[in-house]
Order: sequence, then C-alpha cells, then structure tokens
Amino acid sequence: MNTIDNSFFNQVFVTKNEQIFLPILEEKKVALFVKREDEIHPFVSGNKFRKLKYNIAKAKSLQKKTLLTFGGAFSNHIVATAVAGSLSGFKTIGIIRGDELGKDVAKTLASNATLREANKSGMQFKFVSREKYRNKTSEYFINELKEEFGDFYLVPEGGTNDLAIKGCEEILIEEDNKFDYICCAIGTGGTISGLINSAKTHQNIIGFPALKGDFLTKEIQQLATKKDNWCLDTTYHFGGYGKYNTDLIRFINELKEQTGLSVDPIYTGKMMFGILDKIARNEFPENSKVLVIHTGGLQGIAGVNEKLKNKNKDLINV
Repeated sequence: MNTIDNSFFNQVFVTKNEQIFLPILEEKKVALFVKREDEIHPFVSGNKFRKLKYNIAKAKSLQKKTLLTFGGAFSNHIVATAVAGSLSGFKTIGIIRGDELGKDVAKTLASNATLREANKSGMQFKFVSREKYRNKTSEYFINELKEEFGDFYLVPEGGTNDLAIKGCEEILIEEDNKFDYICCAIGTGGTISGLINSAKTHQNIIGFPALKGDFLTKEIQQLATKKDNWCLDTTYHFGGYGKYNTDLIRFINELKEQTGLSVDPIYTGKMMFGILDKIARNEFPENSKVLVIHTGGLQGIAGVNEKLKNKNKDLINV
C-alpha cells in the first residue's frame, strides 16, 4: 500500500544559492554559486522533482492509477519516479534496459542500489533487451505494454516532455537575475530547455552533456523557445554516459573536502570539473557571476562505489 503525500508536489521549493570558495576562483576573480536543488528530496531531487511535478498533476487529472517509465539500471529517473509514485499514491512500472538483469532479480537487486531503492518504493520491473529498448517510443511497443499492464500514464525516459520543461522553468527565480552565466549538466535536454526559456536576455546558459556526441543540440532547439542565449560544452563527458576515471573520482573527493559539496560522477561531477577547468583557462571574464544548478542524483554514488570496490579502486567519499 502506497503512503500518499499529496502535499509534496504541491509545495513551492525555493532552493538556496550557496557560494563556493576555492583559490582558483579568487585568482580568476569569478564568483561561483551552486543552487542546491539537490536538497529538495533525497531521491526526487533537483530536476527530477521539477520534471515530475506537472506530470504527476496531469496523471491525477486523468485519473490514472499507474505511472510507467523507462531507464537504465542506474537511472536517477527510475528511482525518482518510483519514490514520487509512492509518495503520490501511484503504482509504478519501470521498463529497464538489459534483459540479462532479469535472469536473477534477487542478485540484481543485491548489487544495484538504484533498483533496490526503486523496488523498495514498490516499482514493478520489466527487463528488456537493449535492441527492444531502442523501440521505447514506438507505438507498437507502447501498445504491447498496454496489453501487458493495462492503462497507465507514460513518463518518457529521463522525464523530459513539455510538462517537464514547464517545471524546470521554475528553477530560476527573481534573485537569480544577478548572474551572468547559468550552468547545468545535461542528459535529455529538458532541464536546460526550461532554463533557456526562463533566463533573462543578459544571461548565458552553458550545458555540460554527460553523453558523447552533439545530437542534443538539435533536440534542445526543438524543446526550447527560439533563443540564442545558450551553448553546449561537449568536452567533459569522460568517455560517454556512465563513464568516469580516476581523475574524475579524485576531483569529486577533493571538491567535497575543500568545499563540502557532494557531486556525482555521472552528471554534476563532470559539470563541476568542466566549469572549474574553464575558469582556469580564463573562459569566464573577470568579475563574472556564475550560477550552477545542482540537479541532484547523489543516490547514484552508491552504485558507482559498488563498482569501484569490486575493482579495488578509491571510493567516492559521501
């Protein structure tokens, strides 16, 4: 039985901007602040709350009882949807990439903190092959799922749709007008599209994709209003989605030690690495005010640490 908390998504969260102090920032005369969206909720944090807020409201208005969505085995979106569904009184179904994970579900859950948490919140899993997963937007596959599970409200992979962008437009508030640059990590392009829509004309939005390639540019152009106040820096993906190395892990631990700020190795860690590298390279003018959107995702650290431990590598300090 789900514990229903209808008030959670009715709340207006105004998250604090926390200034970061590092020698490089003083040297380059750049003021760096982090918008602590990660503090909204341990699992439905940052852009996940923003993306799900209006989708949950729409599902309720349509009198749906079930949320169905897609994701990989370590997806922040999967666990966020599971927890959000539990909080809001929905059953949840996760279509998970990788049919091999379904061969021994108990073993999979024992070694995967993300799916374990989603399962704890009542999410039902369907593990599908990578080939089949690629058809996740096809009408045929969606109809197959309707035959198997009945009526449901479909939340896209990563949560990005028009309602998600509407939610992400609420991240920036009036007091953020003083910033010259707004930075965010990118997965599907929904968060940056909301920021582009709500930013002021004097502000520049910089996105740091966690994935390899430049295909997101076209998607963001379709999702966001026609503005030219943004760009993507595709330099800091560390090999692609879910990829990381010892340099990134070391950076994440040093950042935590020096500032107290926790970031994850999939999204926000890569972004922070990129921002500080760009500052060191004088890519931000002196006296720039930079706001970083912390989109959460810290739950994913547990899964990464499990992998690092198996390889006898240094762990991420939490």
